[in-house]
Amino acid sequence: MSLPATILIADDDRSIRTVLTQALNRAGYEVRTTGNAATLWRWVADGEGDLVITDVVMPDENGLDLIPRIKKIRPDLRIVAMSAQSTLLTAVKAAQRGAFEYLPKPFDLKEVVSVVGRALAAPKADPSFVPQSDGEESLPLIGRSAAMQEIYRVLARLMTTDLTVMIAGESGTGKELVARALHDYGKRRNGPFVAINMAAIPRELIESELFGHEKGSFTGATSRLVGRFEQAEGGSLFLDEIGDMPPEAQTRLLRVLQEGEYTSVGGRVPIRANVRIIAATHRDLTQLIRQGLFREDLFYRLNVVPIRLPPLRERTEDIPELARHFLGQAASEGLAPKTISPDALERLKRHRWAGNVRELENLMRRLAALYSQEVIGLDVIEAELADTSQAMKQVPSESRESLSETVDRHLRDYFTAHGDALPPTGIYDRILQEVERPLIGITLEATRGNQIKAAQLLGLNRNTLRKKIRELDIQVLRGLK
Repeated sequence: MSLPATILIADDDRSIRTVLTQALNRAGYEVRTTGNAATLWRWVADGEGDLVITDVVMPDENGLDLIPRIKKIRPDLRIVAMSAQSTLLTAVKAAQRGAFEYLPKPFDLKEVVSVVGRALAAPKADPSFVPQSDGEESLPLIGRSAAMQEIYRVLARLMTTDLTVMIAGESGTGKELVARALHDYGKRRNGPFVAINMAAIPRELIESELFGHEKGSFTGATSRLVGRFEQAEGGSLFLDEIGDMPPEAQTRLLRVLQEGEYTSVGGRVPIRANVRIIAATHRDLTQLIRQGLFREDLFYRLNVVPIRLPPLRERTEDIPELARHFLGQAASEGLAPKTISPDALERLKRHRWAGNVRELENLMRRLAALYSQEVIGLDVIEAELADTSQAMKQVPSESRESLSETVDRHLRDYFTAHGDALPPTGIYDRILQEVERPLIGITLEATRGNQIKAAQLLGLNRNTLRKKIRELDIQVLRGLK
C-alpha cells in the first residue's frame, strides 16, 4: 500500500493554511505548513514533499523568486503558486518560472484539490526546462474579476506553446490586446507581430495582402508585394475579424494550416510558413457556417484553443481599476491628473457599455482633456453618459454602419458564397438580428430600463419585449422593470 502524497504549504496567512490543510487532509493527503519561505526551502532541500503550494508574497522572500531555485534542485517537484495580486503579469511570471498552476485568491477549495490531483498525476517535468525572464513589467490586460482571472490562467498556459488560438468577443473588449499578450510573453516574442483586419481591406485584395503577389500577376501588380505571412515569419500573425474573410482566402488559409505552406498570388513555388496564427471575431462563426459563409473545416483548424472575452457589463467590478488606469495613461501623456468620486464610479458600473472597454477608455480620455476639476463627480458622469446615449440614437452616423450598408454587406456575402444560386437562408433574419438587438438596447437605455415605456416606444407588446430581451441576451439596468 503506497503512502499518501505530502503537500508542503507556505503562506503567511494562518487562516489560509488552516482551510487548505483541512481540505487536503479530507482528500487523503499529508500536509505540512509554514508561514515563511525559509522553512519551505529547507524542507525542499531535504527532499521532503511531493508537491508545493506557495503564496507569492511572504515576509522573507517572494514566492515567485523561490520557484526557479526549487526547480533547479528538484525539477520534478510540482509547484502551485497562489496570489492575491491577481494580474496577468503574476500568472505569466508563475508559468515562466516553472509553476504547474497559478491560483488567484480567493480560491475555490474544490479547485485547489483538483489542481493538486492533476499536478501529482502529470508526467515528470522536462529536464531541459529553463525558467524564462519576465519580459516587460507592463499590464496589457486590466482586471481582477473572476472572468479575467480565468483568461489570465489560460494565457499563462499558452505562453510556451504555438497552438492556434481563436479569440471571440464583442467589439471593444480587447481582442488585439490578448493577441499581443500571447506574442509578447510567448516563445515568439523576439519575432514580429503582424496584424491584419479582414473587415478593413477590400475583399478582392485580401489574398494579396495575406500571401503577397508576384509582379504582373494581375492588372496593377507592377512589382512584387510581400504578404503578411512573409512579414510575420518567425513571429505571430493576428487575423482580426476572421468572419469577414472571403471564401477564396479561407481556402488558402486552410492549406497553410494543413500543410504549413502557401504560394503567393501568381506564384508557383510553395513557401514554408513559420508563423503562429491568432484569430479573432465578434461574429458567431457557427452561424456563418450554417449560412455557408465560413468553412467548417477552417473553423476547427482555427478554434484549437478558444478564448472568450467577456463584455464589460459582465465584469463591472473591473471598471474602477480600468478607469484609474486610463486616467493614469492620460496623465502620463501630459494631461492633468484626475480621479473619480466613489458615487461617480458606482454610476459607471451601472452603465450599459455598448462599446465595452474601448468606450470606457474614450470617456476617461475625454474627462481628462475637457474638465478642469481634479475630482470628477457624479454630475459630470451623468452628463457625459447622457450625451453618449443621445449620440447613439442618431443613425446612421460616422461611427455606426447604416442600414443600407448592412444590407449591402450581407448581399455581397451571399452572392460571393453562392453566385446565382439561391442561398440556404435569407438575409432578413441576419439583418434583423444585427439591427434589433442594438435598437432594443438603446431604447431601454433611453427609458432607464423601464420596459413598459420601451415597449410603447417600440410598438411592441410588453411580453414580446421581455421575450426578445431574454432571447437576445440584452442586459437591463438593475432595479428597474
